[in-house]
Amino acid sequence: MIVDAVLGALGGLVGLGAVWAGLSIRVVQQFQRGVVFRFGRVREEVRKPGLVALMPIADRLRRVNVQIVTMPIPAQEGITRDNVTVRVDAVVYFQVQDPVKATVNVQDYNFAISQVAQTSLRSIIGKSELDDLLANREPINQGLELMIDSPALGWGIQIDRVEIKDVALPESMKRSIARQAEAERERRARIITADGEYQASERLSEAAAVMSATPAALQLRLLQTVVEVAAEKNSTLVLPFPVELLRFLDSATESQQRDLLAAAAVAAAAKSAEEAVESGEVPEPEFDHEQSRHELPPLEEVLSRSPLEGGDREDGRAESDGHGGPEEHTEPRSTS
Repeated sequence: MIVDAVLGALGGLVGLGAVWAGLSIRVVQQFQRGVVFRFGRVREEVRKPGLVALMPIADRLRRVNVQIVTMPIPAQEGITRDNVTVRVDAVVYFQVQDPVKATVNVQDYNFAISQVAQTSLRSIIGKSELDDLLANREPINQGLELMIDSPALGWGIQIDRVEIKDVALPESMKRSIARQAEAERERRARIITADGEYQASERLSEAAAVMSATPAALQLRLLQTVVEVAAEKNSTLVLPFPVELLRFLDSATESQQRDLLAAAAVAAAAKSAEEAVESGEVPEPEFDHEQSRHELPPLEEVLSRSPLEGGDREDGRAESDGHGGPEEHTEPRSTS
């Protein structure tokens, strides 16, 4: 009987110990920290990972995750400083640094961080320009991180980083940006083309200076161009002619035409003279007033001449003309 009583007592003690262990022992994971409330008051000591002993009925344990949390910020629509409507979404990386503050000072730190991030994102959109949102996001990310981190420090939360994910633009703005980019690329292409033409013109001017010293070089260059064109099996061969050559040919053609017309006029006059001589009729020379006016000497020269000198000059002029004056008569040929 005594043995049974002892065994029963031992069994009761073991059962009470098991119940006490079940009520007082908790397990904290490696990525967690434990906050203990004793009779509703928080204990300053934060329980580390592993087995944690609690006072039954008096203590309550609350586990807090200390991993880095990735929270997406829903897309927020706003108007930039240069009056462009955009939709911007972002992502926040944060971590619990003080489990006691994160448990006591805020009811739900995840929801609180989400709301602060959304309001901060709308605020940063209104302070920024469209070009900064598209091409210069690093200062905007830093400013957004500071805006979210200010209230989060009182909650025991540390903001690791904030990144803007996407900027959604209206279709009209997309088309405007595309036209702007196209115009910019066309401007660069024209500048590059003009620069290339300028450099080519400098080289061509140097080559022209060299060729001007040796005219045969231009002919050799022409022959080389003909060989290059003929190597492509073309049925048509275009030969360039210098403009100076065309002008020379044109002037030579005009002078040749004038010479031919003058020769034809002389031949016609000679033929008409021969016909007149053969017919025995010598045409009376026509008196050209315009020619006589041009041939009259100046008055001073006439006054300075002597009468004999003037007569000799007139006789010499008559002999040099060979046409004879009005007093000259041609005797008709006698026909036997």
